[in-house]
Amino acid sequence: MTRPFPMNAWYAAAWDADIKRALFPRTICGKHVVMYRQADGQVTALEDACWHRLVPLSKGRLEGDHVVCGYHGLKFNPSGRCTFMPSQETINPSASVRAYPVVERHRFVWLWMGDPAMADPALVPDMHWNDDPAWAGDGKTIHVKCDYRLVVDNLMDLTHETFVHGGSIGNDAVAEAPFDVTHGDKTVTVTRWMKGIEPPPFWAAQLQKPGPVDRWQIIHFQAPGTVNIDVGVAPAGTGAPEGDRSQGVNGYVLNTMSPETETTCHYFWAFARNYRRTEQRLTTEIREGVSGIFREDEVILEAQQRAIDEHPDRVFYNLNIDAGAMWARRMIDRMVIRENPPSAMQAAE
Repeated sequence: MTRPFPMNAWYAAAWDADIKRALFPRTICGKHVVMYRQADGQVTALEDACWHRLVPLSKGRLEGDHVVCGYHGLKFNPSGRCTFMPSQETINPSASVRAYPVVERHRFVWLWMGDPAMADPALVPDMHWNDDPAWAGDGKTIHVKCDYRLVVDNLMDLTHETFVHGGSIGNDAVAEAPFDVTHGDKTVTVTRWMKGIEPPPFWAAQLQKPGPVDRWQIIHFQAPGTVNIDVGVAPAGTGAPEGDRSQGVNGYVLNTMSPETETTCHYFWAFARNYRRTEQRLTTEIREGVSGIFREDEVILEAQQRAIDEHPDRVFYNLNIDAGAMWARRMIDRMVIRENPPSAMQAAE
């Protein structure tokens, strides 16, 4: 059976601050990985299973830059090569564990789970707002008990804000406004403008100016699991739809989802803003506020996954609002098929 996620892709495995001089286990795309920082600060990611008896290396300890298995003491260097075996001087030349390509970028640690020869750092999704000095913000990690594609679906259609987040970022205008969908080979963009509307509570608090606003949501998907959303409001009629956002407030909701299993995922998110950048209190307030909003999504998505598990033969019905999500799914499917061509799958069966 083909998994619903491509392996030849960069996936966020942790926030950079999560990885220290200690063993940090995590499962990405069904693969158990253990990460740690070497003495020089570089991140290592190894298969979390000792070559000898498959005991997780994360149950062991660090000795310098080597991992020592907690069962029989075999030692592995940052390349995954065994450098010590107990009670013998000769080391079996096959004694190694897989080392995964690692890139640190945009405050995340990214792993390439597939063919290491294809691990081009230029392919790491662009989330530069997360560490750009012109922007300020913070975020968190959510472990969601659902297929990562359900989170992508959720972010590609923000109509649900009207119904799920009515007390914070949603109002009727989101569900009523027209939108435009464009796509490239591995990207999809959904653009929605809401002109002359009453701002929802969150944005009214950010703008701090009374009166109607022009609001925008421009959703950028990068296959297989990154969704960056350009959001904001400006006083109505001040030129934001034409490109002049100077009178308004602008943020980016940064989201990247990494499959853990077929029905669970790690959801990394941040909110970055280009206004009141030095106010750490505001950064914390927004982070905690957005965390509450995303908790509402988590409840819906996990309920949806349970319903899918209970009705595996049921298919999704699509509305016009699902256009962005449908394109995103097609791109993910194409990546999976390229890695698992039908002829190879038939031969395997």
